[in-house]
Amino acid sequence: MHRRSRRRSALLLTAAIAAAAPLLAACGNDAHPGAAAVVDDQRITVAQLENRVDEVREAQRAAVPDDTQYQQVVARTGTLTRDTLHAMVLDRVLHRAAQDAGVTVSRKEVQGMRDGLEDQAGSPEQLETVWLQQYNVAPERLDDNLRVQLEAQKLAQSLGTDTSRPEFWQALSEASKKLDIDLNPRYGAWDVQKSSRVDTGTPWVREIAAAGAQQPA
Repeated sequence: MHRRSRRRSALLLTAAIAAAAPLLAACGNDAHPGAAAVVDDQRITVAQLENRVDEVREAQRAAVPDDTQYQQVVARTGTLTRDTLHAMVLDRVLHRAAQDAGVTVSRKEVQGMRDGLEDQAGSPEQLETVWLQQYNVAPERLDDNLRVQLEAQKLAQSLGTDTSRPEFWQALSEASKKLDIDLNPRYGAWDVQKSSRVDTGTPWVREIAAAGAQQPA
């Protein structure tokens, strides 16, 4: 009788462990399945995140046709998926902070910044290469990234500071709180105070697995 009871318990634990895998593929909030993150009730889907990562990988592959060199590039950017999600979330945080401060950026300003950077780089193609290599920004996302850079600069100016100062990051922290950011556990968590993605463990999964391993058959 006791042996059957223990077996039933082991089976329940095994089922719980099996159920943990699909849970990790969803957001921490069951109301947002398939989301890499939820920002202000708006989903950043896993598919959207993967598309962004694919854009960078395709650009890297085009820039480095040699197989060995490309694999080295991939190895150096092994955290690309998490870094990309961090950037996607931070862009929204920054945009909210800019809105709250009454900061706007026009297309003309973005183009002006791009023209200046292209002059410095030597050509439009060289600028795209620099942004890809240094910031993992795909060519088709360059203007979007420059808009973010301008928003950050203008926000800092409106606060009478610069982007390295605590006052600037405090504004982002306040925006993070308002947006109620929820990351899929597989990608970590969002630190509101730092306005940054951080790695986290999933101890509840480890505890279930450990319990199942210790349970006698």
